[in-house]
Amino acid sequence: MATRDAEKTPLTRYQWRLLAFLSVASFFEGYDRMAITQILPNLGEEMGLSAKGEGLLIGVISLGSMLAFLLVRKADHWGRRRLLTITIAGYTIFSLFTGLAPNVIVFAGCQLLARIFLVAEYAVSVVYAAEEFPKDRRGLAIGLIEAFSSLGIVTCAGLVPMFLSTELGWRTIYFVGAIPLVLIALGRRGLRETARFEQLVLERKREDSQPFTRILTSAYRGRMLMLATIWALMFVCLQNGVTFWKTFATRERGLTDSQVGTSIMIAALAAMPLVFLSGKLIDTLGRRTGAVITFTLAAAGVLGGYSLHSHAGLTISLALSIFGGSAVLPVLNAYTTELFPTHLRSDALAWSNNLLGRLAYMLSPVFLGIAAERVGWGPAMSATVIFPLIALGLILWFLPETRGKELEETARV
Repeated sequence: MATRDAEKTPLTRYQWRLLAFLSVASFFEGYDRMAITQILPNLGEEMGLSAKGEGLLIGVISLGSMLAFLLVRKADHWGRRRLLTITIAGYTIFSLFTGLAPNVIVFAGCQLLARIFLVAEYAVSVVYAAEEFPKDRRGLAIGLIEAFSSLGIVTCAGLVPMFLSTELGWRTIYFVGAIPLVLIALGRRGLRETARFEQLVLERKREDSQPFTRILTSAYRGRMLMLATIWALMFVCLQNGVTFWKTFATRERGLTDSQVGTSIMIAALAAMPLVFLSGKLIDTLGRRTGAVITFTLAAAGVLGGYSLHSHAGLTISLALSIFGGSAVLPVLNAYTTELFPTHLRSDALAWSNNLLGRLAYMLSPVFLGIAAERVGWGPAMSATVIFPLIALGLILWFLPETRGKELEETARV
């Protein structure tokens, strides 16, 4: 193993700086994702929302993840660097506006807009990682970006109890989200466009904007639709598994805000080392083996997190959910960026993840909220674990192994 690691392609000084910059951007994606999870019971009580209303709120905010499609696909036309700058600035502005929201309607609108920029920012970060890092380090780079997203989750989990006790309450969480504007001003000056996109520009010369549906008429349509199905199946369970866990734990298991905060912190800290290793895992064992490990553990975590009764059992299950839910993303992001050529890479990610896949991301919280009013959050969420297992079956049946191959090779149809 030592000899094999020694043969890995070393990263340049710029690649290390780029990885740090992308990781900071990803940190706030995790921070914001955990924020709504942490404040949902408090916000719901303050705004007088029912379980159905809370599910609808999450669904409306999740619509922003779909609308991010319009921005993500522009990375293939505007460039990765320009779009990353725009998305970080946009997220910062609407995070600040969220903290000023006077009611749930304005809150939902600001969070929807913030989510558009935030999800697009994360997607472009993944494309950057796929195109700018060597083939034997690509999974590691994508995994580290996701790991810093998990670090944002841990940080938010630790800070929220303190923020909720301040005079501004939950609003403080979103004011802190304005920090990226300072970071982008400091870090963007050294950011370069990816070499592959620059080569694409030279080949295009002054080509006009690409048709909106170009990928649907290309040879990559079937591959994109398969990945969209896998993304959707994953989102139904794993997105909601963490989002509604605090609501379930406080209302159906009787845990206090303090106990839930402690559980989330412990679970996230326990999952963190494993999440940081997830990128190395898929570079060493391969994307398919990594999928087996991460999807299986994620499904087990959600099942335990919504069916067990002991505080310890719920915390351990939550740790598995956080690890699995975070670690499946490097697997899927690697596949979604590696299986398409440079001129369709962002478009493929936008269509499969941000548009088609996120239909499930947007609609599933609404239906789960309705189901929870009838049977409770525990049975409603436990039933969803079948979906990531189906997604795993599709990966093993239809997707090739891409570990250690150049993008030009993995993108062939």
